[in-house]
Amino acid sequence: MFNRLRPLFPYLRRYWRSFAWGCLALVIYNCTKAVLPLIIGRAVDGLRHDLSARHVALYASLLLGLAVVSGTFLYLMRQIIIGASREIEFDLRNDLFANLELQPPSFFQRHRTGDIMARSTNDLSAVRQLLGPAIMYAANTIVFTAAALPFMMRISPHLTLVAFLPLPFASILVQYFGAKIHTRFERIQAMFSDISAQAEENFTGARLIRAFAQEEAQIAAFEESNREYIRRSLLLARLMAMLWPTLELVLGLSLMITLLVGGREVVLHHITVGQFTSYNVYMVQLTWPMIAIGWVVNLVQRGTASVTRIHALMIEKPAIDDSNADASLKDVAIQGDITFDHLRFTYATGPEVLHDISLHVPAGSSLAIVGPTGAGKSTLTALIPRLQDADAGMVLIDGRPIASYPLATLRGAIGTVPQETFLFSATIHDNVSFGVPGATRDEVVEAARVAHIADEILEFPHGFDTIVGERGVTLSGGQKQRTAIARAILRDPRILILDDALASVDTYTEEQILNGLRTVMQGRTSILIAHRVSTARSADRIAVLVDGRVAELGTHDELLARGGYYAELAEKQSLEQELEAV
Repeated sequence: MFNRLRPLFPYLRRYWRSFAWGCLALVIYNCTKAVLPLIIGRAVDGLRHDLSARHVALYASLLLGLAVVSGTFLYLMRQIIIGASREIEFDLRNDLFANLELQPPSFFQRHRTGDIMARSTNDLSAVRQLLGPAIMYAANTIVFTAAALPFMMRISPHLTLVAFLPLPFASILVQYFGAKIHTRFERIQAMFSDISAQAEENFTGARLIRAFAQEEAQIAAFEESNREYIRRSLLLARLMAMLWPTLELVLGLSLMITLLVGGREVVLHHITVGQFTSYNVYMVQLTWPMIAIGWVVNLVQRGTASVTRIHALMIEKPAIDDSNADASLKDVAIQGDITFDHLRFTYATGPEVLHDISLHVPAGSSLAIVGPTGAGKSTLTALIPRLQDADAGMVLIDGRPIASYPLATLRGAIGTVPQETFLFSATIHDNVSFGVPGATRDEVVEAARVAHIADEILEFPHGFDTIVGERGVTLSGGQKQRTAIARAILRDPRILILDDALASVDTYTEEQILNGLRTVMQGRTSILIAHRVSTARSADRIAVLVDGRVAELGTHDELLARGGYYAELAEKQSLEQELEAV
């Protein structure tokens, strides 16, 4: 078990002072608590010898004083230990989120969002319970037993030996049930991840589900998953339902033995009535800590299972990092000269998708990339900001391998409009200014005007303060794309990448956006992935990518004259426009 908890050791070391103070408060609380039965016993014996009112008041005052001290340190113990567990949960959540933020897209293709969310919430809560209540109640049981045992032995070693005989059976039961609880809880957490993923996918794809009238089918599928989750939870509940009564039975046997053997000891005058009363108070005080062991076992097994699940995400090292970066380039001004030098690229699984590509995009120039679907256009541009990583020396910026630039410097010089537009559930202003948090309203509006979206936004009831909803659901496809273009423009990047960013707008709006972009593109390197010739023709050069290879390269007029793929595409789209106009 300690090996499974090893990932928590750095966090425990960080807060060892808090746990040390908490344990000190715990020791004082339990030692104070262990003295109470002795005072009660002496008071009972005193009553048999005509205890005076003054002595009654003295014993009552002592009990009250000890109760105050005990209650004070109980509060401090809970405040410090539970507080430390909350702090560790806070640090764990931050570290987990920070690590997830650094992961490449391939990581999120391997891990479902719902599963990650389940580990970031439910599992983290289980770890907090392990580090807080589990530690506190386990230590309470150990310390109080250690504090009370000498007093109990002093009252009657024989009675103590007999009364504690059933307790090893409790330990065996705890070990047996604990292993089963661990296994079943792991299965429950795995099922909870499945349910979370299923719910997240349904909420995200709500439009698609309604469009295909699959509401009933999805409800039925979710109900089936939920029923399986309940089934597994009930199996754990039955196990816990067996553990608690069994522990109470063992402790009940111990109390029964105490009454039988202890009563005989009193009759034989081996111990006094007061001592017997003290002993019974000790046994009653030990009842809850012993019963709590069952709950602690549950928390420990749940927590260790959750630690394993969280650690599996924490040990995922980012495939793309600054390990080969040159720290002296941290503040360098990137000019935007891009070179692909005999570039070959293969995803982790699958065949090679880019084959021996050699391209040079001078700083301040523009390159359009066209080609059929699946030709590798998006993959090629994803290599520039290192969203994917090619082999060393195959992609250069300003003559340097891109891996030599710190990621913050490299990506800070690039503005990207991805093929799949993503907007946060925030205001339009916040979405446009995402890459420039301190942007003023005037700057945001100007970027929106260049993207030809400002007038439409200002027609909304709340203008730029309109909440766009989950993934921008309140905006049309074209509006989302233009908002994303405005977001990239506002960054004022040295390299601007538009990955089919005008696919969702009509030809008139496309022309308006391109007119605005021509001014923005001056003096900066621009790469446009396009399916329309009307978008590509304005670029300084056009590269035609077919099956991962550069099939054609030249200006618009040169490629038309060549009569290849680009010329055929231009002719086809021209014919389509003529037919639409009829």
